[in-house]
Amino acid sequence: MMLPEMTQALPDIQNQQDPRGIALDSVGVTGVRTPIRITDGEVDAAGVGSAEFVVTLDSDRRGTHMSRMVETIAAELREFDPRGAAALVAGAANRLGAASARISFDLPVSFEVRAPVSDVLAWQAADVNFSVEGSAESAAMTTTLTTHVTSLCPCSKAISDYGAHNQRSAVTLSITGGQNDLYPLTLSEMFSLARQVGSCPIYPVIKRPDERWITMEAYDHPAFVEDMVRELSSTCRARGLRHSIHVRNFESIHSHDAIASLSWAPNTSKQETS
Repeated sequence: MMLPEMTQALPDIQNQQDPRGIALDSVGVTGVRTPIRITDGEVDAAGVGSAEFVVTLDSDRRGTHMSRMVETIAAELREFDPRGAAALVAGAANRLGAASARISFDLPVSFEVRAPVSDVLAWQAADVNFSVEGSAESAAMTTTLTTHVTSLCPCSKAISDYGAHNQRSAVTLSITGGQNDLYPLTLSEMFSLARQVGSCPIYPVIKRPDERWITMEAYDHPAFVEDMVRELSSTCRARGLRHSIHVRNFESIHSHDAIASLSWAPNTSKQETS
């Protein structure tokens, strides 16, 4: 079927003036599934991720150009280098005619891990999120990584004649960089630091000698969720990194889980814990 010939320009409704005088903190698109490749000089990971793109909206504008957002995601995240994220968000804000913009996305990233005794090499995935926000003048980016470790309960070990209950723990580390260094800690470094807390790392492939080593390693290093958060935060503070940490124990003998968290920034004493 032939489409009717356009004799005049189609109306641009979202570009109309809005009389209510109310600005919006954010407006945009979310849940955009798209091919993404991350390259940072150490990690080269590709897959289908989920992205979000929002901008601020002035009080006199009725809407924003969401199709441009989807186009920008498709073009800019196909090859994403976090070290160049400032230019990405500045260009995105400019294209949408907004004071500032925020682009974020989730993508699993795999790291090679060797078993502690057998030395078997395999891939272990971690959940990663990048969120970069800013304008032509300034930008900030938060990189978040979640991986798992083993934790063995110090109380259980202390009160038991033998043995102690243990469980898997999810460790989430977020690092926020500023204009001068948006990416102060690489994904590889974040993965390594997060695996060092708790009682013992988790491994993708283990043989019997590895299992024996892991069991005894965990028993020798009991840790509460509080211990894990504080230990990881101490390492980040020593490096002057603005960070937040959340740890969740998937408890093996309780009907509930245990959690702990904090946030910290250099030159401040403010913490948020739970």
